[in-house]
Amino acid sequence: MPAIRGPKSKSKTRRHTRDLDQVHADVASKEHLQKYKDLHAHEDLPGFGDFYCTECAKWFESQTNLDKHAKGKPHKRRVRDLKEEPYSQKEAEAAAGLTTDNGKRLNEEDMVDASEDEDVR
Repeated sequence: MPAIRGPKSKSKTRRHTRDLDQVHADVASKEHLQKYKDLHAHEDLPGFGDFYCTECAKWFESQTNLDKHAKGKPHKRRVRDLKEEPYSQKEAEAAAGLTTDNGKRLNEEDMVDASEDEDVR
């Protein structure tokens, strides 16, 4: 398979797993996880979908492979990342500067004239 070059090189989805906020919802709610698992045909999954790592959102062939994966560095890194609370939509909008809170309005007498400040110095 040839390498992807050009502007689409960063959009490879072959090894893309579920994002942290999706996995966080899976861990919090069993219904959310079950909806995701029901999207895939069990016959097409490794091990018929019996061996699933919730934190990494990966299926494995056997319990032995799942246990080896759980001892590995990528799994431990993912579990550590999941301990942080995901950002909410409100926090994301605030970081982008899309807030509606413009702060306290100042009256004209409270405002300081820039030309007066320069004279004081």
